[in-house]
Amino acid sequence: MTGLPREAGSWPPVTAIVPTRDRPAMLARAVRSVIGQSYPGEIECVIVFDRCSPVPVDIDLPPGRQVRILTNTRTPGAAGARNTGVAASDGAVVAFCDDDDTWDADKLRLQVERLDESAAGFVSCGTRFHYADRVIARPAPSSVDLQQLVRSRHAELGLPTFVLYREALTEIGLLDEQIPGSYGEDYDLLLRAARRAPIAAVPQPLVDVLWHQQSFFAQHWQTIADGLAYLLSKHPELAADPRGMARIEGQTAFAQAAMLHRAAACRSSLRALRGNPLERRPYLALAVAAGIIPASSIIRLANQRGRGI
Repeated sequence: MTGLPREAGSWPPVTAIVPTRDRPAMLARAVRSVIGQSYPGEIECVIVFDRCSPVPVDIDLPPGRQVRILTNTRTPGAAGARNTGVAASDGAVVAFCDDDDTWDADKLRLQVERLDESAAGFVSCGTRFHYADRVIARPAPSSVDLQQLVRSRHAELGLPTFVLYREALTEIGLLDEQIPGSYGEDYDLLLRAARRAPIAAVPQPLVDVLWHQQSFFAQHWQTIADGLAYLLSKHPELAADPRGMARIEGQTAFAQAAMLHRAAACRSSLRALRGNPLERRPYLALAVAAGIIPASSIIRLANQRGRGI
């Protein structure tokens, strides 16, 4: 029963999927955090190598834990790698962890306890963002509905925080492999899930996310702009909400300014400001487009506060 301790043997088996590409040291750390969970049930960690040769991960396996190594057999990229892991596994609960992130030891136990309370069969949690020597804790709201997600991305609700019943994931659908560069795949999944029911969460931060120069979206501005355009075309809720639309247009404007596409950045900024004059991103984009401040400086300042553009 929800809120009460589960009986021995009643904890559902969990499949934790870790996509990876050329980061062996970080991967080993991420896998250790998955294998070292206090979760009483079984955990299968499925490592999916994407566009690189598989390598063994040297780790001791206690009882109830196993590691499988696969290669991405679907669309190259993180989304295809995750879907490869989903298709090749059968755990009743599916969780995700990126190869440069780590989980707190109690993460799965706390989230599976919360799962039964979620009509969506989907639970997230808070996140700690690491940037240089700073650690910024971002608690999660206990519940987020579709309208709230349209208005705000809620960056603390990233893929390494997602824990779902496999049945729920089947209804929601796999990660979208058509999103350019897999950018925004987690946001897309959140929006689709929230159409069914609000997303529940364990508010406390249970995941450590490392922002660093090896982050694959650190400077890929064209991929970001293309991903945002794809999300707008796929989710009519974003375009229908002036604040939601202004946020996406502001992000697009910033990416265009960072690529020195000044005219396009100005047009996107003006559209964003017409939708919401209080949206900060178009003002930042205009400052970058005018050469007042480099895009890299704004990104650095945002990351120091546990935020992105």
